[in-house]
Amino acid sequence: MQEIIKIESISQVHDFFQLPKPKHPLVSVLPITDEMTNYDYGDYSYTFGFYQISLKKGISGSLTYGRNSYDFQEGTMIFMKPNQVIRIENNQEYKGASGWTLLFHPDLIRKSELGRIINSYSYFSYETNEALHLSDIENKSLTELVSKIEKEYNQNIDKHSQELIIANIDLLLKYCKRYYDRQFYTRTNINRDFVTVFENIMNDYFSSEKARELGVLTVSYCAKQMNMSANYLGDLIRNETGTSAKEYIQNFLIENAKTKILSSNKPISQIAYNFGFEYPQSFNKLFKAKTGLTPTLYRNLN
Repeated sequence: MQEIIKIESISQVHDFFQLPKPKHPLVSVLPITDEMTNYDYGDYSYTFGFYQISLKKGISGSLTYGRNSYDFQEGTMIFMKPNQVIRIENNQEYKGASGWTLLFHPDLIRKSELGRIINSYSYFSYETNEALHLSDIENKSLTELVSKIEKEYNQNIDKHSQELIIANIDLLLKYCKRYYDRQFYTRTNINRDFVTVFENIMNDYFSSEKARELGVLTVSYCAKQMNMSANYLGDLIRNETGTSAKEYIQNFLIENAKTKILSSNKPISQIAYNFGFEYPQSFNKLFKAKTGLTPTLYRNLN
């Protein structure tokens, strides 16, 4: 089993790269340099006890994150939350690296509104091949915010410092959400193709033995088939259809179930089982929630 190196604090990151001690124990901005990207990370995986937001440009190499390896040739942003596992490949030489990495510990935001809502920023659970690609103007806007954060902790810290640092992180995340929405919008033709693939996966699942073998179809299963994270697929489907991926699957299932109920005399329990439900009551509950009728009443009325 490959060894996993755990880095819990921002001070440990500074020690790791032989940098001066951080000016603030809970937040730091590190410039991305050739020295950092050419560092020998060894044959290890790493976990970190804090959030990381990185803007990386001019890097020709890869970072393995989850199931995928991402090429940083283009300027991109990636987001990592605490305790995710990453592996940095040293199979290429990095030259002309630039950008920054913002690190902030959960303790920084724990008592703030941002601490309460940060899990709603689903892009922290995207894979690296679902990174955010910025325009020059967007790049400039986010870099200015990061510069404000850096300036704030570099000056004499007072009672306003933490509030202003958190406010700028919050604004940074909100802008990133906007830019991701823009990215979904500008790639709408590609994303429509993904919706078609999504539907084909559902069709295959319900027309084969998979539902009986694997159970009720999930977003995670579809995402895996499409080589995406579940969160990214969910946001893509919501942006394209206006409904969540889970609801889309449920609606698709119910439409298929209506056909099965009316086109055969099979018991409702058997139909429920064929759609992956272990207990008919769960199928009945979902069917009634979607149609207002129980499966039996729906059959009798039609």
